[in-house]
Amino acid sequence: MKSFNTLDFNNMERLYRINLINSASGFKSANLIGTKSKSGHSNVAIISSVIHLGSDPALLGFVSRPVSVRRNTYDNIKETGIYTINHVHEGIIEDAHHTSAKYDALVSEFSMTNLKEEYKSECDAPFVKGAPVQIKMKFLEEVKLKLNGTIMIIGEIQKLFVEYGILKKDGLINLTEGKVVAINGLDHYTLPQSKKRLPYQRPKITNQLVKES
Repeated sequence: MKSFNTLDFNNMERLYRINLINSASGFKSANLIGTKSKSGHSNVAIISSVIHLGSDPALLGFVSRPVSVRRNTYDNIKETGIYTINHVHEGIIEDAHHTSAKYDALVSEFSMTNLKEEYKSECDAPFVKGAPVQIKMKFLEEVKLKLNGTIMIIGEIQKLFVEYGILKKDGLINLTEGKVVAINGLDHYTLPQSKKRLPYQRPKITNQLVKES
């Protein structure tokens, strides 16, 4: 296997290092964060760092890059306290990826792509129309990481919208059936395949354990 150490990282060409380290962590979720400023300007941005933090209460987090420059998504969330998370599906990959382009706060990425805003009752932030999973989030907390200046945004799920066909009887949302994509690195989009579901695991009872009991 090819190996790398910290000295190698320090001497690498910048883009090679970015691609290498971003893909080393494994497949990541592909989500669009929808926000709207207090002045009424909508924003949508692709995020690959949304993670589950707990089910009760229902918490999700994502990482925002340092705010040494203006971050429209971060600013809107801090202003309004409301945002949406929308799963990227196979049909919108190119438009979703384009939202990573840096536009002025007054320019909505919705207007620069074929993505459509969708509004639901009691949510001022836009959802992405057609996303198989749409989530209304309430901002709760931010955690600043001293090591690199990034910020973990933590929010609570206020409302969850799921396409009927991909919601299973036991509560599983089958993202594969929804054609939801994942991200390998920064710009490689992949469509996962279902293999199998496995039951809840308990410790195996060995002969040694039986004798000791």
